[in-house]
Amino acid sequence: MSAYGPAAEEVRTTALRTGTRALDWLHRNHVQGTFADGATAELAEPDSVYKPLAELSLAASLVMRDAAFPAAQRDTAGELLDFAWDQLRGGDLLYERQLRFPAMTDPLETYVHFHRAGYRHERLQELLAHLASLTSYREYEHVPNRRMAVANATRVVGGADPTDWPARTAATWLGSTPEPWTMDWMTAYHVTHTVFHLTDWGAQPHALPPHLRDYLATWLPVWTDVWAEIEEWDLVAELVIVDACMPQPAFEPDAWRRLAAAQHDDGLLPRDGRTGGDGDGRRFEDHYHTAVVATVAASLVLSRLGA
Repeated sequence: MSAYGPAAEEVRTTALRTGTRALDWLHRNHVQGTFADGATAELAEPDSVYKPLAELSLAASLVMRDAAFPAAQRDTAGELLDFAWDQLRGGDLLYERQLRFPAMTDPLETYVHFHRAGYRHERLQELLAHLASLTSYREYEHVPNRRMAVANATRVVGGADPTDWPARTAATWLGSTPEPWTMDWMTAYHVTHTVFHLTDWGAQPHALPPHLRDYLATWLPVWTDVWAEIEEWDLVAELVIVDACMPQPAFEPDAWRRLAAAQHDDGLLPRDGRTGGDGDGRRFEDHYHTAVVATVAASLVLSRLGA
């Protein structure tokens, strides 16, 4: 029995089942996220394959990092990482894109997932180390939580990180602990990503300042309940990740019950209650991200519970 009590034991069981099914669904469908022959560093439509590959790699890298899933799921994550790395031509595509567009930060933000899992591209790392020394790269015009993403990726890959984390955090919506009832859909995603990058996806839960811990402990359950009530499952999964990134997670079982109930028999987890995901040929494109965040949420929960 976990020290967290019987409710946490229910969460452990539900998270393992839901996360395993989501990860297996990603594995069965991953070939739909394949570059056309001749893809170049320009990536005219980066959201079509490049972004899903990066997010798929994020989930797989955290499964490998946390090592909380059983061995079969870790093997599945390894296969997904190998697939994505191959799609990126062993990192050459990231290197070429970074060399061609030195102000862009997405090659770093993608490479970090592979670096976390032990993959290396020496020329890209040398280039990133050089770029990190440039003011123009460090001060690229991103929204505040995205700037935290770049800073976190820099420290994970071992680059010099001059980031003033308290100042970066204070610049976010969450950092000012505003009136919680003003939360909207996009702001909710900004809040989740502020926590993800500040804590390096739960690896450093105590990086959350005490006043933000208190604020989130009070309002995270409320927000989660609101978005679950209107069946925004992708966002609910992200909010569950936030809880797992806290120094003292609540491990509330209701959100996991609702996510599990929304999951299809084949493992697909719809992004919201308005999309059935059947018969339109867009099942992977429409719902892969919810499977990604459900996998991440499960991995972090199992890790924090000592599974």
